[in-house]
Amino acid sequence: MMRREILRLSDVTFRRDGKQIIDGISLTVRAGEHWALLGPNGAGKSTLLGFCAAVTFPTSGSVEILGQQMGRVDLARLRHSIGHVNPRHRLQYPLTVREVVLTGITATIDIPNRWTPTAAENERADAMIAAVGMTRKAQNVWPTLSQGERGRALIARALVSEPDLLLLDEPTTGLDVAAREQLLETIDTLDRTHPDVASILVTHHLEELPTTTTHALLIADGRTVASGPARATISTDNVTAAFSHPIVVGYDEGRWTARAKATAIDV
Repeated sequence: MMRREILRLSDVTFRRDGKQIIDGISLTVRAGEHWALLGPNGAGKSTLLGFCAAVTFPTSGSVEILGQQMGRVDLARLRHSIGHVNPRHRLQYPLTVREVVLTGITATIDIPNRWTPTAAENERADAMIAAVGMTRKAQNVWPTLSQGERGRALIARALVSEPDLLLLDEPTTGLDVAAREQLLETIDTLDRTHPDVASILVTHHLEELPTTTTHALLIADGRTVASGPARATISTDNVTAAFSHPIVVGYDEGRWTARAKATAIDV
């Protein structure tokens, strides 16, 4: 049985200052699928994610989220169905982890004035904090957290509004190896705790892909290089083409690796 469609990009393009940033990309994401969006710097990944987040309109083509087409629906309401994890999340005030997670309900950066969460909302926030292994840190304030702890808190924040689509924008940026692995383990658990949530993870490092990755879209210069099931799509040939450099792709126990292909050096 085919699962319900969460996101559909149809032949989207985007131009800025006369420059073609995105050139005819299409993508369909269904419930429970976990997509990797891969490509070199400047490939157009951030712009494409802006379409998925319902914050950027394409120059041409269409974006449908949960069957609603951008431009024909209240975007604020639509965005409540989208969780966005951005490691560059900025706070004006030193909120606790619990308060940061609660801002996912209000879709704001800080706790709004005169807003008090209901008992059910508090309970949901605590459940999400527990789901990412942050219960002991729930009362710790944001400035005291490590980058990895912030990443897990932001995943809880994105999930507390019970989204249908989860966007992860280079979530392991700035993490050391141990913190990266802890965060990827957290992302992997979502396949069990939130089986119907679809996700798109943006990165240009294959080592940062979770084991639960099901599909991949490789782009370069604003165009699709390859798209489809992850094992077949994240290949030596496709990655080499996307990054315009000979790269050997490895796969072992659910994780990918990439290294430059050895070439003979003339003496």
